[in-house]
Amino acid sequence: MNKKGRLVIISAPSGAGKGTVIREITRLRPEIKYSVSATTRAPRPGEVHGEHYFFVSPEEFDAMVERGEFLEHETYVGNSYGTPRGPIERNIADGIDTILEIEVKGARQVRGKIPDVISIFLAAPNEEELRRRLIGRGTSEDTELVKRLETAREELAASEEYAFTVVNDDATRAAREIIAILDFNREDYL
Repeated sequence: MNKKGRLVIISAPSGAGKGTVIREITRLRPEIKYSVSATTRAPRPGEVHGEHYFFVSPEEFDAMVERGEFLEHETYVGNSYGTPRGPIERNIADGIDTILEIEVKGARQVRGKIPDVISIFLAAPNEEELRRRLIGRGTSEDTELVKRLETAREELAASEEYAFTVVNDDATRAAREIIAILDFNREDYL
């Protein structure tokens, strides 16, 4: 009998290093899959359609919402983001653990629909490091940077809604800690 895959939420403020840590998790454990979200924002340099995000127009995104294709969807810093339902449902049915990288509001929607999700909040070591990472990206205008920092403060306040919090002071260490959480929370151990 196939074991059911698990859905793992990883949320973090912008700049906390979600993408880096998730890439490290899937490098260390290739059997864990990453759920590719859809977004209306423009690709950043180096981002590939279908690998990092499904980049869609606002009209296409709205049509996907109307067709019920998202597990969750939300607007974040002026852009729409959504989690396509189909690939996640197939992975779980096939016994594949799947990581969902979403913001706090989207995580609330998913936890409301899938109560046995494993929820992990990834935090930067401190606010100054978060600011440094956002500035280092070079992708945000000053007004967007201020918005992202304000949103980060709100998201940090919601970290207690998650089952686990992991501090990303080193991406490999944080990835190994998340893998240990997943290993410990296997059905075999419960």
